[in-house]
Amino acid sequence: MTKLYLAIPCYNEEAVLKDTAAKLYEKYHQLIAKGKITSDSKIVFIDDGSTDKTWEIISLLHKGDSMFRGIKLSRNRGHQNALMCGLMTLKDEADAVISIDADLQDDINVFDEMIDKFESGCDIVYGVRSKRETDTFFKRFTAEGYYKLLNRMGAKVIFNHADFRLMSKRALEAFSQYKEVNLFLRGVVPLVGYKYDIVKYERSERTAGESKYPLKKMLALAWEGITSLSTKPIKLVTRTGLVIFLISIIMLIYFVIRFFMGATVQGWASLAVSIWAIGGLQLLSIGIVGEYIGKIYLETKHRPRYIVEEYLNDEN
Repeated sequence: MTKLYLAIPCYNEEAVLKDTAAKLYEKYHQLIAKGKITSDSKIVFIDDGSTDKTWEIISLLHKGDSMFRGIKLSRNRGHQNALMCGLMTLKDEADAVISIDADLQDDINVFDEMIDKFESGCDIVYGVRSKRETDTFFKRFTAEGYYKLLNRMGAKVIFNHADFRLMSKRALEAFSQYKEVNLFLRGVVPLVGYKYDIVKYERSERTAGESKYPLKKMLALAWEGITSLSTKPIKLVTRTGLVIFLISIIMLIYFVIRFFMGATVQGWASLAVSIWAIGGLQLLSIGIVGEYIGKIYLETKHRPRYIVEEYLNDEN
């Protein structure tokens, strides 16, 4: 049997937390009854600096049943850092850890299949959405396009996979060696390289509360993923600059020929457009290079990715 822990990042999840805990509690007892997991398996909530009653609910759950645990971060550090905290805190205690969001839009009924694949020798099992019928056309189009873009940029990610996955103790130990501050877990985990498999599921609607990833945050995460995993944007800037330089040489030759033919006409409009275009391209290029320099700056500081304020475990 597998000693299974769940790592569940939470930020202002008081609206769904009790229902989530009840569903997971029932699912765990089903798995225990089937002999798939041990009776000392745990459900661990990581409070990412919530401003509502999330931590209060987690504390009450822990007092009510030792199956529930809680990790409280000193301040809000973002979903990726909160999840990283859970994985690194639990890696020495469990045989395997499953990460899942607190809203349970990911299907907990595939836990069985994940455990089966783990016991058959897989160190990582990715939860992959089989379809996106619950998404709007815009979200489905942009999400799928984003995964394709990442792969073309050289960042090998699992298509239609977010942060719903099982990782073995061995995979977590290997993963702990990745020290970057700019975290994009769904891109870094595949770099571990151990044997993996996928399970497919249908994502359900959120039952209560609001999504913690509106469009603005989704775009920020997308940019974080691209710049954290690939240097191709900088290479693209270089290639674009080279192309524009070659075009300018061609245009220079053209204008010299036109001058000697006596057919030159002052083109203020084309000149203005050229200045604006080159100026905009330069600012864009500086911005992209600056993004990478900023990441280097953050990495060299070696600041902690998170600080645990309190850990509710079997000892308290």
